[in-house]
Amino acid sequence: MRKTAIGADIGGTHITAAAIDLSTGTLLPGSLFRSTYGHQQAAETILAAWAEVLQSCLQVAGEDCQGIGMAIPGPFDYRNGISNMQHKFPHLFHCNVRAELVQRLNSGHLPLRFINDATAFAVGEAWVGAGQSYSKVVVVTLGTGFGSAFIEKGIPVVHADTVPKEGCLWHLPFKEGIADDYFSTRWLVDAYEAKRGIRLEGAHALTALAEKDPEASTIFKKFGVNLGLCLEPPLRRFGAECLIMGGNIAHASALFQPFFEQTLYSLNYSIPVFPSKLWEEAALIGSARLLDPIFWEKVSIDFPDL
Repeated sequence: MRKTAIGADIGGTHITAAAIDLSTGTLLPGSLFRSTYGHQQAAETILAAWAEVLQSCLQVAGEDCQGIGMAIPGPFDYRNGISNMQHKFPHLFHCNVRAELVQRLNSGHLPLRFINDATAFAVGEAWVGAGQSYSKVVVVTLGTGFGSAFIEKGIPVVHADTVPKEGCLWHLPFKEGIADDYFSTRWLVDAYEAKRGIRLEGAHALTALAEKDPEASTIFKKFGVNLGLCLEPPLRRFGAECLIMGGNIAHASALFQPFFEQTLYSLNYSIPVFPSKLWEEAALIGSARLLDPIFWEKVSIDFPDL
């Protein structure tokens, strides 16, 4: 009998979820659901939106569903399902999300498990995405923040001498601050405003300007150079076999990836670099894999760091 699981990706403005075939890592037809909200809305509003989407997926998944995996940003107690976020979802602070959702779902005794959103994205890409042919895969997500994960043989590496603390790069010292200050949408927006005095809405707006405004192109070039300087040491130390880039900024990789690769080359280092193959589906597939018993046995020992 085919075994399935629900994978969900939680963002500040929406939840996306789908039923996943655990033998193939693919979405079941007609199982993708989405709902929007504001992260500052009342806890009941947000939890109701999450429960509605998950219940819709459960109905498609059927009786062979093994449970629900949810990819959610931190800080979050992933083992116990408790939100420790204050910058997002302030009304869910110290909320037992697992208990609240179980009360709202008609799911029997199915397990509900949680994983960091960037880690879930990386697990999905390494399993059935751009990294499936490689053993040691590093994935970065470039968007509102700088996410990352180090994967070896499909398993996130969070406690090893070859990776930074918890397998994260965002906190590493870089130039006048930390990596997250330089590899996010706000850096691109701030850099353009500093040069042109215009505040753009996001990375997509800067991408649209790149063909006609040399300053926009220069900013993406600097972004690529900085990214190369930041990533070369941890990539080399881990012995990475490929690097995968996801997140909204990765859609503009043609504007910065050549400079990223040139910088690595100048440091006598090279590595295959791929865009995400799965994009939005990666975190859904990665979080659903928490319900695979063999995978769960290997990763659960590293909670709460996942």
